[in-house]
Amino acid sequence: MSGPKWQAADDLFREFQALGRASLASDIQDSHSGNMAVRRTGADGRDEIVITATGSQKGDLEPSQICFLSATETDYGYYKASSETDIHARILALPGVRASMHAHLKDLVLATLDDAPKPEKPPDFVPVDPLARRILGPAIPVDWFAVPSGSPELTRTIPERLAGHPLTVIFGHGAMAKGRSLREAFYRLSVGNYAGAVVRNLQRIRVDVEAIRRAMAADPAGTLAAPPPDYEIEGDDRSDFREEEEILREFVKAGHRIFESRLSPFHTGSMSVRGVASMLYAPKASMPRDVGGPLLSVPLAAGPGDDAEISLHKAIYAASDFQSVMHCHVAEAEASAYFAYPGETTPADRIIPIDAEGSFLYLVIPVLPPRVTAAALIRALHDYKVAVVRGGGVWAVGAQSLSEVLHHPSSVREVCHYRIGAVERGLDLRRMEPAKAKRW
Repeated sequence: MSGPKWQAADDLFREFQALGRASLASDIQDSHSGNMAVRRTGADGRDEIVITATGSQKGDLEPSQICFLSATETDYGYYKASSETDIHARILALPGVRASMHAHLKDLVLATLDDAPKPEKPPDFVPVDPLARRILGPAIPVDWFAVPSGSPELTRTIPERLAGHPLTVIFGHGAMAKGRSLREAFYRLSVGNYAGAVVRNLQRIRVDVEAIRRAMAADPAGTLAAPPPDYEIEGDDRSDFREEEEILREFVKAGHRIFESRLSPFHTGSMSVRGVASMLYAPKASMPRDVGGPLLSVPLAAGPGDDAEISLHKAIYAASDFQSVMHCHVAEAEASAYFAYPGETTPADRIIPIDAEGSFLYLVIPVLPPRVTAAALIRALHDYKVAVVRGGGVWAVGAQSLSEVLHHPSSVREVCHYRIGAVERGLDLRRMEPAKAKRW
């Protein structure tokens, strides 16, 4: 390329801008941190790297802050592009990789910090939640660098790690992820930070995280619910009910709220509304503004190609009169499902609200085992309208709208927030819980 070309095409710029805003909204960036890059074929038929400019505000990107560089040679654009352009270029040269993203995953960074002398390689991070173990693997590499940004050692090591892993952690700094698309890279980063949040919340309520890890290593199938479906990089613009404007708005509003309230990481979870012979279904329920996800109309009857997620939605409708179903991955609830009262060795089978609003809404919230049967989950939903599956997220149902069912995971997060904070302060939950909850 003969010189800089910094004017982004409209669609590409909108993607960078939307994901930049989403990363800031989900608190995995500060105002100027991180960078994003994609590899694509340019107008001249040659491969080029499109990357955010150094020092740009990812939540408020301007077209001039997107740089177009040659994928094979250094050109003038390198002087404006991210200081980590060389790392991105090497990641984007990996087979099948078309996007890369660096973010400051605060929860994951905190969960991987240690005070051991350096330089020594820190231990890998072992997630204990179903999302990260399925999407990122049973161990996520962590590396310490004397210069954790733009150094030759970093430039060499990070692409080597990502050759065999979807995401890797830079000790005390952040993480980098690869993807077939920029959304997939962001998805992996979001799940990575969620994994860190689950572990941090477990530590706050004094749960033995290493014991959970040992149990998962010994019996993965018995300690985790059915894994989420594979991430699809196509079809996010699909909407099978565009003409039904009112219900479409409800899905969009609920998707925004799930993401912005951190009820589930980006493009995780699911939600549906029952129809006569079909259901309206969002398989990527957590949807930031200006990003979206597929909105499908599918038969209510079980089908041979149904994955575990959609099958459970259909099973709930088949055995009930519920009109809406939602599944979210709430970090605070995931951790709270492992809580055992002092003096007890097994996790409690219920979460009892100690806050005023939570106590008004729920006497108790049931905690079900990882491999709970559909019938047992449906019974709990009949009785309580919401249930936490240990190693499997929060399931909720409504008699009417998506707004009604959304209230449940949102409230559960708040209930767990107060309980976690109380334990962290050394308060006695038993003394704070309503007496009638003990007899339920």
